[in-house]
Amino acid sequence: MTQQIVENCIDLSNSRFELWSNFLNSIKAKNLAELGVYKGDFAARLLKNCDSIEKYYMIDPWRHLDDWNKPANKKDNIFEKFLSETKSKTDFASEKRIVLRGKTTEVVEKIADGELDFAYVDGDHTLKGISIDLIRLFPKIKDGGWIGGDDFSSTVWQHSTKFEPTLVFPFAVYFAEAVDAKIYALPNSQFLIAKDSKQSFSFIDLTGDYDNIGLREQFIPDKISQVKNKQRFVFWRR
Repeated sequence: MTQQIVENCIDLSNSRFELWSNFLNSIKAKNLAELGVYKGDFAARLLKNCDSIEKYYMIDPWRHLDDWNKPANKKDNIFEKFLSETKSKTDFASEKRIVLRGKTTEVVEKIADGELDFAYVDGDHTLKGISIDLIRLFPKIKDGGWIGGDDFSSTVWQHSTKFEPTLVFPFAVYFAEAVDAKIYALPNSQFLIAKDSKQSFSFIDLTGDYDNIGLREQFIPDKISQVKNKQRFVFWRR
């Protein structure tokens, strides 16, 4: 059933915003959480387009993190502006939103186990970050609910090699196998995990981009050298 819903949503969508709006409308999701809200664009779109939403948890530290080596890690004053921007964009749904300012480990227990129909993960995409987010979030999802996410990139070198690798893929696949859940690879670097005690693990690639779920080829010296050379070439052309 999930696959049929997802495939229908893919056919009707031209962006990740449309994909998730269509999906949430299809399942009539009521209680949601978003991890990694940033400037609030995704939250605003879902709250505007999905009438079934009754409660929307917004989880984000909105502060500089010394141990997070990613391009989105800004200074504290910038994050204060992002938080203000998020609130402004979602004020129209203030009775539905619940702002939880902090890292996942600091605030996730404010959500009851089994409370969520759906959660969207778009936070710290390092191995440490996606591990913490999925492990701590999974109990909060009801049986029959879902976890979606962004930056399911077929290359760990999503950003420059001076940053930590992006390991949403393949870790999300490993996690799904560990908890015996189905996981779907979707267009626009998205993924969906279905939490269903009646189903078992399988990885369903609806894009054809994820034929190798290992890491060896991405970390061999020749591969890293190719990535670095490509980065230097792009910089030189600019």
